[in-house]
Amino acid sequence: MLALTTLFIGLGTWQVQRLFWKLDLIARVEARVDANPVQAPAPAEWAAMSTEKDEYRHIVATGTLEHGKSVLVQAVTERGGGFWLLTPMHLSDSSTVLINRGFLPTSHSDSAARAASEIVAGPVTVTGLLRISEPGGAFLRSNDPANDRWYSRDVAAIARTKDLGSSVAPYFIDADATPNPGGFPAGGLTVVHFRNSHLVYALTWYALAIMTAAATIILRRRRLI
Repeated sequence: MLALTTLFIGLGTWQVQRLFWKLDLIARVEARVDANPVQAPAPAEWAAMSTEKDEYRHIVATGTLEHGKSVLVQAVTERGGGFWLLTPMHLSDSSTVLINRGFLPTSHSDSAARAASEIVAGPVTVTGLLRISEPGGAFLRSNDPANDRWYSRDVAAIARTKDLGSSVAPYFIDADATPNPGGFPAGGLTVVHFRNSHLVYALTWYALAIMTAAATIILRRRRLI
């Protein structure tokens, strides 16, 4: 019983530490989202990137969009079900970054329905949030590159399937809400949310520790009697 009490206290303390780590992470991410945009990471910076350090940075990139190699990734947003439209952008340093141009309802998933947003020729500038690749697929659904069916924004798999070359950024950019011609795709729908239940878990472990300690005292007293 004493061992269990010690274990529960240790687990509760660990959850308190996780709570402060999560609060610090949320504060840092919120600061990144609200900061002025900076230039997208260059190839020399890719190897040092990480989810904790870089995701949701507010960045800007300028290049040429290759609409013919766009992919549709299934999505559910505040606007309902549909697709994310990911389009390769070729930068001046010969590297490529995928741009999540925004959300398309099913009615606009056909290339003809979104043609108005693809008439801009030459270099364009996109501002948005840096997102780390989502390999594999979604819950219970694996990406199917051979049939061009995508359930997650898997940068490496999309780059291979669309033959984008070897210099493809390991991240993609969620475009901001700047309107596109024709109204779609609709950007600015990134959900920045972190599940934070560590306080509940900590209180649960501490409560179990108190209950176990109390049970130990009661059993000890009965034994003495």
